[in-house]
Amino acid sequence: MIDELYSASAHWTWWIIPYFFLGGIAGGCYFISAMLDLVGDRDDRHLSRIGYLVAFPAISIGLLLLVLDLNQPLRFWHMLLRREDFIPMPFAFKWWSPISYGSWVISVFSGFAFVSFLAALVRPGDTPRRGPLGLFQKIHSGLGVFSKLFVLLGAIAGLWTASYTGALLSVTNRPIWANTNLLSVLFLVSGLSTAAALMYLLGRRRRSVSEDALHRLTRFDDLSLGVELIVILGTLATLAAVLGGLPSDWALTWGMVLGVTLLAVIVFGIIVPLAIGLRQSGGRSLVLASTLVLLGGLFLRAVVVFSAETMEKLG
Repeated sequence: MIDELYSASAHWTWWIIPYFFLGGIAGGCYFISAMLDLVGDRDDRHLSRIGYLVAFPAISIGLLLLVLDLNQPLRFWHMLLRREDFIPMPFAFKWWSPISYGSWVISVFSGFAFVSFLAALVRPGDTPRRGPLGLFQKIHSGLGVFSKLFVLLGAIAGLWTASYTGALLSVTNRPIWANTNLLSVLFLVSGLSTAAALMYLLGRRRRSVSEDALHRLTRFDDLSLGVELIVILGTLATLAAVLGGLPSDWALTWGMVLGVTLLAVIVFGIIVPLAIGLRQSGGRSLVLASTLVLLGGLFLRAVVVFSAETMEKLG
């Protein structure tokens, strides 16, 4: 079964790891902020603003890293526009290709994130602005049902963006990870947990963000971490047969290193922060927990990418 994974696998450099990390945070921050806007109260507006201010810069930097990872970065636009026969249809969209529709989903999400970012530059309670900022503010929150629909669609695109990073690993024939369908779910819940952790760290430094809003955010993060632990264990269970058939030289070298790293991610990036959250600790304890969640999310993606890369070298 292992040999079947070595056909037309994409070659990635280390740029892809921070892209996966930032993509999850961007999608997660937008989703959390959108939910706070749609079902939260007025006290949540200051916290949701933080998520919108993070989402667009995060996805922008992530996309820049993704372009740099390409063999020919200057041709990145070929994923969106036709190279030939530009007329009458300039767009290059292949519904059967996860990479093609994924590129469009990320592009659409970036558009939502851009509008919401500019709208968030106007603080809650401020007099509506005139000019471009006022226009984006009106689109985001001043058009009633239309604005709510806009935010909801952006939240859906954010979830898709966060999960797509995991799906990309499964559909590009990566060794080991091409044998599980749970990787996109894992990256999705990891994106939500890391986004909540970052929003907590940023929100606690602002007096305008209420303690109740931060408390609800930490409860959401605890839920995300619990689901993430279940999904990561389920992912490893689905890979049991594949892991048992790995080459012994890989298992005794890179396998041991990556296995220990993955165990550290589970313990210190999920279990410890979850234990701190369930104890309803505050102050420095939650700061430590949120920091561990962010580091755990980053190292989780590094383990996934490097395990496939080292396996590929043996092939």
